[in-house]
This record gives sequence, structure tokens and C-alpha cells, in this order.
Amino acid sequence: MSFRFNLKQIEEAVEYLDERLLSHVICFEGPMGAGKTTLISSLCQKWEVTETISSPSFSIVNHYISASKGGVYHFDFYRLKNIEEAMDIGTEEYLESENLCLIEWGEIISPLLPPHTKVTISINEDQTRTINVDQI
Repeated sequence: MSFRFNLKQIEEAVEYLDERLLSHVICFEGPMGAGKTTLISSLCQKWEVTETISSPSFSIVNHYISASKGGVYHFDFYRLKNIEEAMDIGTEEYLESENLCLIEWGEIISPLLPPHTKVTISINEDQTRTINVDQI
């Protein structure tokens, strides 16, 4: 399944994703600047998260509360040097918590991931984006 959009159509992309996110662990993959954080932020707005949504590039994980989804963890594993660093912050416990886990750069911790939804974002030549959603 894929969906092509430009940044003015972000709400349509969020609706498309929201209907297809079948697990509580969702990995967002794509090159730097593809829009992973933008999509996560827009999903959180749809889910009525009241906190400021930002990339947890340095903190690794942010915790939000959603009026419609409950607890939401937002991870960014880009800066990790190895999987042990993810284990040191208790990533396995987060993933087992049943709270939503929105993960950027999840391929870095792939051995730790339970069955999950993978959202792959690619940048097209005309700068639009294409989203592919797979259940892994």
C-alpha cells in the first residue's frame, strides 16, 4: 500500500496512516529530511496530544499523553552507536508496555522489535513524498 503526497497534503497523509497503523509499535524509515518527525507530529496532533512534539534526537525518547490513544513514546535512534545503548535506556520495556511507540531510525534496533508496522517514506524527484505501509 502506498500514498503519494506533498507537504500541503499532510492531513490526508495522516488520515491514510491512521487507518493503517495496526500495531502499537510503528517504525518510520526514510532518509534524513523525508518527514518522519513531521508525520509523527501530525499524527500526535490528530490524537490530541497537548505537549509540544519534537524530535527526541538528543534525549532518545519523549513521552506524550494522547486524549484518544493514552501514552505515546516517540523514539529517535539516529544517534545511537549500537543496540546496547538502546537496551541501556530500557527500550525493551517501552516496547512491551502496550503504549504507542513511534520510532524513527528503528532499523538500528531491529533485533529488539516485536511485530510492528513499518512506514517507509521516500522523497520523489518533484519533492513529493511516498509512504509505504507494511506489517512486519
